[in-house]
Amino acid sequence: MYKLKYFTEEDNEKVIAFMEENSFALITGMGDEYPVATQVPLDIKIENDKIFLTGHMMKNTDHHKAFLKNENVLAIFSGPHCHVSASWYPNPVQASTWNYMSVHAKGKIRFGDEAQTKKIVEGLTNKYEKPDSPAAFSKLSNEYVDRLVKAIIAFTIEVETLDNVFKLSQNHDEETRQSIIEHLRKNGSDNEKAIAEEMEQRLTMPKQYK
Repeated sequence: MYKLKYFTEEDNEKVIAFMEENSFALITGMGDEYPVATQVPLDIKIENDKIFLTGHMMKNTDHHKAFLKNENVLAIFSGPHCHVSASWYPNPVQASTWNYMSVHAKGKIRFGDEAQTKKIVEGLTNKYEKPDSPAAFSKLSNEYVDRLVKAIIAFTIEVETLDNVFKLSQNHDEETRQSIIEHLRKNGSDNEKAIAEEMEQRLTMPKQYK
């Protein structure tokens, strides 16, 4: 991971909040020949100061088989990102760049039984479906749920290391950062607006240089 101190968010609560907001994560591991990956929605839980990621995946896929052989995995949480043109700098004769926000969580994956799978599916469904929704877990038949949990498998990842890059032009002075914010808002894409908002929140913060 691209790690520089002034691009690292030190507030762990903000990092967790970012993970929850961008919980459709990419889980990667090592297969026999190439890396394997799958993108799934995750639930983030904190128990006794430890972070646990829970979700489910299809059984007997390349990634499921690989994770059974090697339990060490990396979950990548990706957020807003955008191009930042050096033409917006007071001194434009330098390289343009890319601002982005990302969290990498490394840990060991453990698979559950059918009862645990049913519980995790219920929790994830209820997280996104309203109680009166026809797709709410309580509206699903037992026969359908029993058939479903035979094709998928629940998992829990206990996070061992957590790294982040919140690259938001913290290496520039306030004048340059303000100019970037104004141009990003003028351009108007969702990613650009989100990065501009994150940058503005940090405008009054001191630089984090060593």
